[in-house]
Amino acid sequence: PNGRTRNVGFSFLGAGQVLGFCIGLVLGGVLIETVGWRVGYYICGGVHVVALALASWVLPEDRKREATSWQRLYYDIDWVGAMIASSCLGLLSYVLAYVSLVRSCKKSSIADVYRVVTGSSSSVKEPLNATLLTVAAVLIPGFVLWVGRQERLGKPALIPNSLWKIPAFTAVCLMVLLSWGVMNSMEYFVSLFYQEVQELSALQASLRFVPGLIVGFCLNVATGLLVHKCPANYLVIISTILCAGSPLLMALIDPNWSYWYAAFWSMVLYPVSADVLFTVSSLVIVDVFPAKTHALAGAVFNTVAQFGTSLGIAIMAVVASNVTRESGNPDKESPAALMEGYRVTFWLGFGGMLLTGVVGIVGLRKAGKVGLKRE
Repeated sequence: PNGRTRNVGFSFLGAGQVLGFCIGLVLGGVLIETVGWRVGYYICGGVHVVALALASWVLPEDRKREATSWQRLYYDIDWVGAMIASSCLGLLSYVLAYVSLVRSCKKSSIADVYRVVTGSSSSVKEPLNATLLTVAAVLIPGFVLWVGRQERLGKPALIPNSLWKIPAFTAVCLMVLLSWGVMNSMEYFVSLFYQEVQELSALQASLRFVPGLIVGFCLNVATGLLVHKCPANYLVIISTILCAGSPLLMALIDPNWSYWYAAFWSMVLYPVSADVLFTVSSLVIVDVFPAKTHALAGAVFNTVAQFGTSLGIAIMAVVASNVTRESGNPDKESPAALMEGYRVTFWLGFGGMLLTGVVGIVGLRKAGKVGLKRE
């Protein structure tokens, strides 16, 4: 039902993501320090089996629908649009991953997986990558033209262009693209800062994220309880401004400072925007679209969020590695040289959050309050 119950439901969904991330992060640090990171995959497999069993018991049965036939499967799904979109995202993801290649380091830590030292913008110039990137770029307008044609003919369209005609939805999608990219890049590079610059252990690094995760959990719940009392644009703009302080503090930080002087406050602020935006965006979607479009709009929103993560990390990884490579420090793997690259990514994150705020001011100026109870 709409109203406060639904608001709190969405907020707890977001809070569950934060709680899961917190448990996984700390558990990952413990495993790396003890039995090794591979055990984590076995634990994940077991958790998924338990989740599958719980889902079959907890989730309500779906409403009875018309039986699916091969004919409906053929005509009611935009297969061409799905192939174009999948090909485009797949090619872009491959190229972004390739240009931000990672190499493990000698120490046993989370940075064994994450340390960025070989990514380079010159990788894009390689014939294969240039070709794939060009094909992906051509597929983007091709997809727009295709789904536009499908809509005009009254046929199924994977992502109808009409979705983007609603300013509030377009705004929250752009905001989540930027916000998720910055938030996940912060997690990525701050973990490297702790381990590669301050030379902390994996467990010590993971524990330093806990304050932000506690704030994120509480903030999700509070947003669900209060979102119907405050205009959506105020909520997302205020949270974005606060979140911008996180990369700003890391950009100005001295590695020799105490954790409590700047890094702690950065960890408290970094999840603010994404956590508020998740609840507000979910409510915007159910408010501005009819019930039959909720699933499609929600799927598009989540796809944009995931793509924002990949895009943000890839861009910042290339920037960090290039800055480190051009550093005047002769030892390119020294903490000082690595910090030069990381510091630039934090400045980029600060700029990204300011841009997110601008999008919110423009796109959500007429959104008003969301999550209100309607008869």
